[in-house]
Amino acid sequence: MTAETVSADPATKPSRLDAIFKRQKAAFEAERHRRLEDRKADLKKIEDMVKARGEAFAAAIDADFGRRSAAETAIAEAGFTIATAKHSRQHLERWAAPKKKPVPMTMAPGNAYVRREPKGVVGIVAPWNYPMQLALAPLVAALAAGCRVMIKPSEFTPRTGELLKEALGELFSEDHVAVIEGGPDVAEAFCALPFDHLFYTGSTHVGRLVARAAAENLTPVTLELGGKSPTVIAPDFDVAEAAKTIAWGKFLNAGQTCVAPDYVLAPRGSQQKFAEAVIEEAGRMWPDVAENGDYTAIVSEKHHARLSAMVEEAKSAGATVLQAPFDKARAGNTRIFPPTVVVDPPLEIKLMTEEIFGPVLPVLGHDGMSEAARFVNERDRPLALYVYSKNKQTARRFLARTISGGAAVNTPMLHLSVEDLPFGGVGASGQGAYHGEYGFLTFTHERAVFETPAWHPSRLIAPPYGKVFEFFKKLQTG
Repeated sequence: MTAETVSADPATKPSRLDAIFKRQKAAFEAERHRRLEDRKADLKKIEDMVKARGEAFAAAIDADFGRRSAAETAIAEAGFTIATAKHSRQHLERWAAPKKKPVPMTMAPGNAYVRREPKGVVGIVAPWNYPMQLALAPLVAALAAGCRVMIKPSEFTPRTGELLKEALGELFSEDHVAVIEGGPDVAEAFCALPFDHLFYTGSTHVGRLVARAAAENLTPVTLELGGKSPTVIAPDFDVAEAAKTIAWGKFLNAGQTCVAPDYVLAPRGSQQKFAEAVIEEAGRMWPDVAENGDYTAIVSEKHHARLSAMVEEAKSAGATVLQAPFDKARAGNTRIFPPTVVVDPPLEIKLMTEEIFGPVLPVLGHDGMSEAARFVNERDRPLALYVYSKNKQTARRFLARTISGGAAVNTPMLHLSVEDLPFGGVGASGQGAYHGEYGFLTFTHERAVFETPAWHPSRLIAPPYGKVFEFFKKLQTG
């Protein structure tokens, strides 16, 4: 199946998209406040579906990538989705309950509270790198909030998109959850719909286009973007020890992870030692990447060619390039790209100016944590930041000096798996957040309510203004 054959589906025509949207809008108006028990049942359906179809999704993703580690799919896609659905079910009643707020003396008597209400019909644009998890995790949050949902999977993973459509179609009517397959033209029409909220995961470049399309309808957006997430090793942390977890974080899913370490700043003079340690660790974790089923392929020839060009540019510029042993003839897949480390690349080449999104790790030296912080701060705000230090205060001081969407100390990426932490970017790496209650709130309108008795003292301060008004004014202004 190709993206072209998928986009030919009549269901992707603009008139069809509009019809599905209108049906969902009507269904939401008919059931504006879906019962919590029904929402929990919706989440349990997804949880059970992923458990039942885990192998089918692994096979579909493997086919889309040309080779995708079944273990990585089980942990990072199926396991993550099951965990987030279960967590949301368990905490939904607390999240959805009205939140009582204090009433100032000048407004008494009265009752102030916040109603947490579903926004309505929402759109989710999912990417290709984790095509199941990054479609279903936002769906869990939207259904927990009580919304109706339309999902646009990536055209780069058409088999997974088709399976999502089939699996969710068995669980939900189309006026509740609909999956829309197709290419960029369909995505453009999708983002132009007047959703009550639009959730996008993908590149910063496309994120800007999504935000512009949503702005036409004043649709609020959550943008989960990428960027160059730095990893900084303090002088007190052994670089060979740091390499053990950095190699895992970088080469998981062949580096095709939005929060993968994009580049490393190591104490100056240790770059080569660190680079060699990373390659050694990669060889230990994924021996013989040519035929190792646990090492994932690059999703497309175009992306593979882009990575190859980046490395060649670095070589031509005089940088040292280290690669894990790789016999291309034995790979049986032209999109396998071996773990690669580039030592001291020039800052003006693409490896250092563009998000890499592949198994290539640039390593540069720093002359202290202050210089490292300055280097990070001179660039766009990253989605994630990782700092390695034996001293907790050193790590926390570095976090205080920098800005990023999320961060972790002495490990990469694991902050994503803490359900009660928000996951999102800042600046060029995105806006808004989700996971756990933060995801529920993304698709929820917090409606302020103030109730008073039939008669309220506020009538006493209406015009014509007199002594009672002056008394209230003094209370307010002190």
